[in-house]
Amino acid sequence: MTSKQRAYLKGLASTMEPVFQIGKSSLTPEVTEAVAEAFHNRELIKISVLKNCMEAPKELAEKLAERTQSQVVQVIGKKIVLYKENKDNKKIILPD
Repeated sequence: MTSKQRAYLKGLASTMEPVFQIGKSSLTPEVTEAVAEAFHNRELIKISVLKNCMEAPKELAEKLAERTQSQVVQVIGKKIVLYKENKDNKKIILPD
């Protein structure tokens, strides 16, 4: 992903509300499965990490991206933005 594409996705994500929250139990298989399933309907997902989660958001983002075969767009504070291209139902056209 180029920096121009990442910047475009960050702009789209800035107006989004978080779809998931990761709390005290951290990254459970259920959370991973729910995020992977959400990529069927959308290509860009924003996740909020609650204060009671002991893991760093950056680590969570890397693990989640690896498990869902997605890409980390950004991690700002306690917010994670992930992108996964949906080849069947493409909604976001990335700039070249």
